[in-house]
Parts: sequence; structure tokens; C-alpha cells
Amino acid sequence: MIDTVQMLLGAFSGTLVGFTLGLVGGGGSILAVPLMVYLVGVKSPHVAIGTSALAVALNAAMGLFNHARHGTVKWRCGLTYAAAGVVGAFFGSTAGKAFDGQRLLFLFAIVMIVVGIMMLRRRNAVGDANAQCTRENAPKVLGYGLGTGGFSGFFGIGGGFLIVPGLIASTGMPMINAVGTSLVAVTAFGLTTAANYAFSGLVDWVLAAVFIAGGIVGSLLGTKAAKRLSGSGHLGSIFAGLIFVVAAYMLWKSGTQAF
Repeated sequence: MIDTVQMLLGAFSGTLVGFTLGLVGGGGSILAVPLMVYLVGVKSPHVAIGTSALAVALNAAMGLFNHARHGTVKWRCGLTYAAAGVVGAFFGSTAGKAFDGQRLLFLFAIVMIVVGIMMLRRRNAVGDANAQCTRENAPKVLGYGLGTGGFSGFFGIGGGFLIVPGLIASTGMPMINAVGTSLVAVTAFGLTTAANYAFSGLVDWVLAAVFIAGGIVGSLLGTKAAKRLSGSGHLGSIFAGLIFVVAAYMLWKSGTQAF
């Protein structure tokens, strides 16, 4: 059972997660897992992963609603990507539960650094605002979705930090559309992973509720900020910077315990 201080820290953490989901479509779970482990004080990495997957999924759904209101969601692409990704998320989360928790966090941080470098290289790409998912690019979208879902489930994350570059690479859409569209898949991946972990009793429901409440506020603020920054290339830089900072901290913390 969590105490009052942990509930307040959970609400604060949820606000940060909701903000980053609304702002860059990813980073929610990149922040959620380490915040739950290192700030809130959840002792089991697997409980932190299961709880954050649920919280991130519902916060992503709120962010999706906000982005849809601003017309930045390409629904066909999002649903196609999510459909393939849910399959990968199920098998990935099954494998992740059997893996050592601290080493899981260490590997997670390494993947984050690789993706951060990829985003920095593409941060000034404008993209095609009219990009759509068609028969021609469907295999590519489905392939990226399946692979991203596998990573998402294995590491217990919503996967937005992988989905955003995956959508850009497979369709050529602008960053702001990739951010909004990614939340379709983040919601689906997170719910799939959370359900798998909940089945094994690895979700703290009270902490998840507090986290989600904070995320609602953060999501509204993040979506507004994303609209202001779209088209400037700053979204990509912020996205990559966030990844590098959190990854460095996770490598240090998890590495000392895992090895």
C-alpha cells in the first residue's frame, strides 16, 4: 500500500508523463518506469512496468482525444500500425516478465539512446502533410508496427518513442501528425501490456489511478505546447534530449544493480 507522500509523487509523475505524451507522443513510459522506480519508490521493476503501462495507456488516450480535436491524427495509419503492434506487444510482454527486472531497465536505456540519435538526425525533416497509409506502404507500416509492438511489450512501455520515428519512416508524415497518430498505438500497446501484467498480479491499482489523474492535467498542457512548436524542428530536439537525459540516469542506476 502506498503512503501519502508516494501518492503526491505519483500525481506529480503522472503530470510529467501526460505532458510529454501530449507534447511528443512518446517519452511517457520512458519517464513513467524510472519515475515509479526511483522517485515514487516502487521496489519491484515488474510492478513499476505493469502499473506504468496501464497509466500511460489511459493518459495516451486522453492525449489522443486532445490531438484529434486539433486534427493532427491520421486514423487509418494509427489503426493499421496499432493492429500489428498489439500482436507484438502481447508476445513481447510475455517474454519481458521472465527477464531480470534490472537488466530489463538497462537494455531499455540502451535502446533509448539509439532512438534518440535517430531522432536528432531527422529533427529538421518537414515531412509530407498529405501522407496516408495505402496498399503500397501498408507492408512497411505493418512491419514497423509489429516490431515496435514487440519492443513495447518487452520493455513494458507505451512505445511512443519508437512509434513516432516508425510512423515517420514508414509514411513520411510530419512530426506533429506522427505525434498525434502515435497515441492510437501507444494506447493499444499499453493496454495489451498492462492486461498481461495484471493477469500476473503486477499492477498497483491505487498508484495507477493517482498517476492517471495527474496525467490528465499534463496531457492538456502538452498538446497545446505541441501545436505551438510544430514545424520548427524543436519537437524532435526536445524528444531526443529527453531520451538522452533519462537513458543516462537509467544506465547508471540499473547498471550498478544489474551487474
